[in-house]
Amino acid sequence: MSKRSITCPEYQERLNTAATLVDTVKTQIRQGAIKKKNFVWLELTGCSGNIISLLDGSNPDFKYLISQMTYFIFNNSLSASEGQNAMEQLFGVLGSDFILAVEGAVATKNNGLYNIIGRLNGKAVTALDAVQILGAEASYVIAIGACATHGGVSAARPNPAECVGVQSVLNRKVIKLTGCPCHPDWFMGTLAHILLYGEPELDSRDRPLLFYSTLIHDRCPRRSYFDQGIFAEKLGDKTCMFKLGCRGPVTRTDCPIRQWNEYVNWPVEDDTPCIGCAQFGFPDAMEPFISYNTTRNSTREVNDDQENRD
Repeated sequence: MSKRSITCPEYQERLNTAATLVDTVKTQIRQGAIKKKNFVWLELTGCSGNIISLLDGSNPDFKYLISQMTYFIFNNSLSASEGQNAMEQLFGVLGSDFILAVEGAVATKNNGLYNIIGRLNGKAVTALDAVQILGAEASYVIAIGACATHGGVSAARPNPAECVGVQSVLNRKVIKLTGCPCHPDWFMGTLAHILLYGEPELDSRDRPLLFYSTLIHDRCPRRSYFDQGIFAEKLGDKTCMFKLGCRGPVTRTDCPIRQWNEYVNWPVEDDTPCIGCAQFGFPDAMEPFISYNTTRNSTREVNDDQENRD
């Protein structure tokens, strides 16, 4: 019997959320009930890990996004146009009904000079310029990944470029999809919901409850070991990794049931503690990622800190 065949109905329903929403979008676009929207994906200060994650997604995949869900206008890495033409293509979306997705933090030092994404009419266009101009007019803004949602690795100490999350430079609501990187389903499901119904229900940190409602700890297959006080002493032990520094008790995503790499594995199943990459404050607030020979309840301290921030 396969692992998927014994998944409880509630887990299976949540696992299929993104695919179901996207299939509904496909049907309604074909029937003319809804129209495709213009779509821009900006890469700012970061590693481009989120667009790479999206390219690796399946059911639905990136090809479906650009061919059937949206009019894909611009992406720094994937657009065929270059130079002046690329910037004209990017800013040509202004005045239309478009959705803006942003990955990477916004470098703010020296008015954004530390991240220039192109030149328009001979003038340098900073990432700060682009996100503020486009973000002011987009029908929805989606921050994708840790850097875009709260600064992430790009804003980690000592943060020489004074990077911040997208919300810090926009005076409007930003839907936040945390993660380093964001799972393709979290983005595709959120985008499909926007196309069908508008803004999804969000938590107090503006994360979609569709994907960020439950702690990893509460769905972890090793939870029974935690409840019995049976803890791993080293990597490779098959019991609870709480005392090795696992951040599952403070991180809200559905990794245990959705998994990664076309739904085949996730860190804990591969004997690696969760490092809390989908939690606000990552990476600084989640360090150290691995702790040995200690019974200090560091995760509870991080949890208290997060509750105070909320």
